[in-house]
Amino acid sequence: MQIVVALKPIANRKTLLLLLVLLLIAGLVGAWRVKQRADQQLAERAAVRRVAATKPGFPCRISLTDAEVGDEVILIHYEHHAVDSPFRASHAIYVRKGEQQFDAVDRVPPMLRSRLLSVRAFDTDGMLADADVADGTDLETLIERQFANPQTQYLHIHFARPGCYAARVDRA
Repeated sequence: MQIVVALKPIANRKTLLLLLVLLLIAGLVGAWRVKQRADQQLAERAAVRRVAATKPGFPCRISLTDAEVGDEVILIHYEHHAVDSPFRASHAIYVRKGEQQFDAVDRVPPMLRSRLLSVRAFDTDGMLADADVADGTDLETLIERQFANPQTQYLHIHFARPGCYAARVDRA
């Protein structure tokens, strides 16, 4: 047995318009529900969705670039110093979808140049060996000075004012 379904063409323009509006509303409601579920998943991870309102102001920790005004970012708690020492540390960071991780030798990302930075030097046990503050334009000088200490194994760079973790610097 064959079943044939025949749809009558919608002759009434108002009916067609109403149907299109209902389909649009159904699509928007579906998209809203998907976003709501995603926001609930973020909340379970102590994270929130934000929209960049200024530039600079929403630095992506993955790419080490500033989000453009209007870009969606996720603000999430991140443990950046998972060591067995009193200096174990975590803080909030911004991340953006689809970003490539910054990974370069002897190159400072432009995003770090525009900020006041706190640079912390750590030894092999995760203990603080040195700390200082510098303008981003003077970052190389501070990195060289802190690595001149033979105890220093790696550095953590933070945005000095909000305290957010920005990057790790290892000896090359």
